[in-house]
Amino acid sequence: MGHRDQLLAGARQCLYERGYARTTARDIVAASGTNLASIGYHFGSKDALLTAAMIEAMNEWGDTLGRTMEVDQSLAPLERLRSVCDQVAASIQENRALWSASVDVFTQTDHQPELRERIASAFEAGRPAFAAMLGIDAESSPRTAHAVGSLVLMLISGLTVQWLLDPEHAPSGAELATAVRALLPAGG
Repeated sequence: MGHRDQLLAGARQCLYERGYARTTARDIVAASGTNLASIGYHFGSKDALLTAAMIEAMNEWGDTLGRTMEVDQSLAPLERLRSVCDQVAASIQENRALWSASVDVFTQTDHQPELRERIASAFEAGRPAFAAMLGIDAESSPRTAHAVGSLVLMLISGLTVQWLLDPEHAPSGAELATAVRALLPAGG
């Protein structure tokens, strides 16, 4: 592995362990086994390196999220949603550092336009998949698919924050399904 890859691996490690704001160039050098000059040579700056590392972390988070979205298609849509929410909660418990880093990444988007654009693009690309998971076909109902995909994205984001901040009181998938049922008219 060359210095560039070592720097990326070290920066990702620092993101998971220290977060973006608390990571220094020296932290990255110590984690990667490289030197300060390598950061400038390969990335131009510590911030550019951390942005590249955050993009890699977001790709990993996207892959992890994709695996949690694999649900039994024979289930009713609300049961699929319950299952996904439970899988997200389990994934957060198994890999807290990754999920925490994903939230940390979101806080950096005001200062990192490239990162914001990549995340927004990934969200837009993910909406049809989230909708399809619940049985909504994006081709035949694009507006509905966008709305449903946005709802699932919002639920996952909110669930993530709740599990990271207060896991003892974070809702289960069953509780979220109960909440959705309570909002629907009888038989609706």
